[in-house]
Amino acid sequence: MLAAALLVLLVVVVPTAVHGGWSVGTVLLAASGLTLAWWRSHPRVVVVTGGALWLAVAAFGDRGYFPELAFVLMALLSTVAALAWSGRAAWLAGAGLLAFDAVLYLIQLDSSPVALLMFSVPGFFAGTVLRLRREAAEELAQRGRELEEERELFADLALRHERARIAAELHDIVGHAISVMVIQAAAGQRLVDRDPVAAGEAFGAIAESARQGREDLRRLVDLLGGTEVGGPDLALIEEVVARAARSGLDVRCRFEGDREGVAAPAAHLAFRVVQESLTNALRHAPGSAVRVVVGGGDRGLTVTVENGPAPATGDQPAVTGTGRGLTGLRERVQERGGQFAAGPAAGGGWRVRATLT
Repeated sequence: MLAAALLVLLVVVVPTAVHGGWSVGTVLLAASGLTLAWWRSHPRVVVVTGGALWLAVAAFGDRGYFPELAFVLMALLSTVAALAWSGRAAWLAGAGLLAFDAVLYLIQLDSSPVALLMFSVPGFFAGTVLRLRREAAEELAQRGRELEEERELFADLALRHERARIAAELHDIVGHAISVMVIQAAAGQRLVDRDPVAAGEAFGAIAESARQGREDLRRLVDLLGGTEVGGPDLALIEEVVARAARSGLDVRCRFEGDREGVAAPAAHLAFRVVQESLTNALRHAPGSAVRVVVGGGDRGLTVTVENGPAPATGDQPAVTGTGRGLTGLRERVQERGGQFAAGPAAGGGWRVRATLT
């Protein structure tokens, strides 16, 4: 408000006071200049009100003294007109400005059309440039905010994915080790009096499973800490099958096709498929025969694990799972572009098959 009042003082009040000849037109010009105080908050109202006051000066003002510096107010109103509208409306505002100049000239024929154009068109162009720069800056700021939101979203998704991967690894490691230990501990309790040798073997299997679980956890901690560890290969499948056989599971493993050149991620995932399948066989069908077939070829790696139905002995301990093992395996296999299927086998047992690329 203070800036607008100072401007009116300099371009209207002072020249009129020096020259003399106050009139209604002078008051209307001063009022038109004072409307510029609200050009930021209500630019369209300023343009319409200020332009109407200029027309009132031309139509109803007397022919007294007219301060030529008042054309500065017209230039500023033209600039505000360019700032007030954007897009197609800006073109209409430009056309309206030319129509305003024409009406103003027709009302006051003694005015110079060149002066009207000089103090309106350049101001409108200057306002257009300022508006385009402002819109470009706002668009860049908006795009920056969107990029920041996308970055935060991707970071959150990456964090969730990493947590899910760690949870799946922990499930595979701890679930398998605990299942073996529970099964063997129950067997050892039954055999400790009548067959101490077999009981000792059961407790030995518990100790071996605990040691292997500890080593797997240590390897996972090293991976999370950034320590380089050896890449997994298909030999891990032979190792977990051998441990399962030593723990008393009737399991056989057969490799078909080419075992060389299998990518480390595919080999690790194949190992987890076999490990989870053996764990489920121990939990839900203890004593049944398990067959593992691993086939390699040009199209990828195929892992099939099938176990028979659980013997109806009724003396095996029930080890319940979380239900996340097969779901997690399916997600990880499909994430790598493979296929995963798990369901009842033809003979009444359970069959798991994964195709990895």
